Amino acid sequence: MAVLNNIRKRSVFLILIIALALFAFIIGDLLRSGGFTGSKAQKVIGEINGEEISTREFQQQLETASRGRGVNLNTVKNLWNQRVNNAVVNQQVEKAGISFDSEHLKAELTKNLKNDPTFADASGAFSYAKVQDFVNEKRSSNPAWYSQVWSKLENANLDQAQRNVYFSMVKAGINYTNKEGQIAHKAGSDKVDLKYVLLPYSSIADSTVAVSKSEIKSYVNDHASEFKTEAKRDIEYVKVDEVASLADENQIKLNLAALLTDKVEFNKVTKQDEKIVGFTNTKNIEQFVNDNSAIKYQDRFQFKKGLNKELSKNLFDGAVGDLYGPYKDGAYFKLARLVADSKLPDSVKASHILVSWEGLGTEATRTKEEAKVLADSIKTVVGKTSKKFESLAAEFSADKSNSEKGGDLGYFTYGRMVPAFNDYVFEGETGDLGVVETRFGYHIIKIEDQKNIQRVVKIAEIAEKIEPSEETINNIYAKVSEFALNAKGKDFSDFAKESGYTAKPITSINSLDESISGIGKQRSLVKWAFNEDTNIGEVKTFDLPNGYIVARLGKKIAEGVLDTESASAKVLPILRNQKKAAQLKGKIAGSDLDAIAKGANVRVKTATGVNLQSGTISGAGIEKTVVGTAFGLEKDKISKPIEGKKGVFVVQVTNKTEGQALASYLGIANKNTSEEQRRVQTALTNALKDKAEIKDRRSELY
Repeated sequence: MAVLNNIRKRSVFLILIIALALFAFIIGDLLRSGGFTGSKAQKVIGEINGEEISTREFQQQLETASRGRGVNLNTVKNLWNQRVNNAVVNQQVEKAGISFDSEHLKAELTKNLKNDPTFADASGAFSYAKVQDFVNEKRSSNPAWYSQVWSKLENANLDQAQRNVYFSMVKAGINYTNKEGQIAHKAGSDKVDLKYVLLPYSSIADSTVAVSKSEIKSYVNDHASEFKTEAKRDIEYVKVDEVASLADENQIKLNLAALLTDKVEFNKVTKQDEKIVGFTNTKNIEQFVNDNSAIKYQDRFQFKKGLNKELSKNLFDGAVGDLYGPYKDGAYFKLARLVADSKLPDSVKASHILVSWEGLGTEATRTKEEAKVLADSIKTVVGKTSKKFESLAAEFSADKSNSEKGGDLGYFTYGRMVPAFNDYVFEGETGDLGVVETRFGYHIIKIEDQKNIQRVVKIAEIAEKIEPSEETINNIYAKVSEFALNAKGKDFSDFAKESGYTAKPITSINSLDESISGIGKQRSLVKWAFNEDTNIGEVKTFDLPNGYIVARLGKKIAEGVLDTESASAKVLPILRNQKKAAQLKGKIAGSDLDAIAKGANVRVKTATGVNLQSGTISGAGIEKTVVGTAFGLEKDKISKPIEGKKGVFVVQVTNKTEGQALASYLGIANKNTSEEQRRVQTALTNALKDKAEIKDRRSELY
């Protein structure tokens, strides 16, 4: 009681303390999540040069673009690219002072709506007055539609029209002159023949050429534009599948084996023991299979070549009633019983006339009863005069794929046709004529020929899928959890190997990647890797439909210029070849190619018909620097050593051939102008995006 009295006395004080604690908790949570309205991405999904893209508006556009199919990352990426492209160009449009009035809008709407029959007049021609009437009616009857749909459509048309004007202005400044056309012509038509010596970089072992990190860093700094990158992540991962153990497989085999023999079970309802007939003795085989198998009973004959190898070898030649198994067949263990045997052809040639009735997807209007009468009548006529089969097929058959060929189906193998049709032609005899009903209608069938009659068998199989037991699944989970816990702070690859797993690396993951090579869709893993709170070296487990992924964050690559380590794979060969080139140049001695080749222990090679346009040298590949140097040489002059892509070259021009001159080069100039103008829109937009300051928060939401 004393304690309760003390609490009552201090109740106001306690309430104040609790309130302050709750307030501190809420404020802390708000600060962590970006303020009272949540994270920045909740309101603004991105910014382009300071212009914000509303998250709500973006999501509305995304839903429209998805058209009820569900939002996926490809749609997110496409819409984002469209918004960014439009924004960077619209900003230039505004700077250029390009603006449109109502007449421009009218012209743009006319261009986009002229083929819409809604706005056609009595003569069928487009009428802008119809558009105005339509809009005015909607403005009064459906103000929400007018403000939300039509106004946005008008703005979108105006924006697009203004962008088109902007691009047209840029295109107008792109023009090839007659002289530039001549230069382009000569680049493809002028040719040189040359001799050359190539000292390949591969002649010097990579291990003998040292390149320091500082040299790589310096190269990256000097060529920063070539090493721009988005934010990326590298991970290592172990994939663990939930698979059945040997004990699980043995238990499955025991379960199947138990189905073979009869057994006695106590019936709780009748309070008596009942005999349960096993697979060996059951009379109702189909029911037994369907009650005990993961795969339903297949009531069909099979040829030896179509059987599982185990059954082909161990059961096909047996007697009816023979059993085999349990045996493994792919993802199942099975029991098999030979149910019946017979002799059937492996292929049949037949003709048919299909008589359909209303409701079967054909043009027929007759009833099923009328179709049966017609089919029987056709059979009677054909039975008396078989020569009429072809003409009757052309007149009555609903199967237009062969009716003009007299109903001829050619040869086909067992199982190709629907069951009733298949059974009739394979179990009948050559010359038989009959009427068979299928889901397509009534078939008047004539068996023309049967080939390769041989033994077939009907086999009943009980299948149980090979799946891990609950105990195995629990053991796998425990082992994976232990591995993930103990992998922290250790060499992931080595520890995985010690634990019986194989670690695999994945590099250059992008923030909006959805699928990961070797894993498949794993968006949650990507978001974890890009989460600011995830540190390098952290390990986390992710669920798969039938297993787990244990991933370790190996590296964070920030947006901007690649760091030295990340760029080294590209830069190292370049710097190494530069150093090799210096060594190879030092080996060049002699005043002619033969002497140089002899001193370097290589051969003098020749190349004919070399032109600037392709930049290709026979025997060396594309070497544009070498070809450009060769075109600057006088005939018979020997070049200084040239650093090429494959090695150091020394060339000598043996002949020069000028291409045929043209009366005018305007045709080539105009062609090049058109090609450049076609590329300008994409090239200019990309250039504006490269220059723009873009903040992208999509990965926080998707």
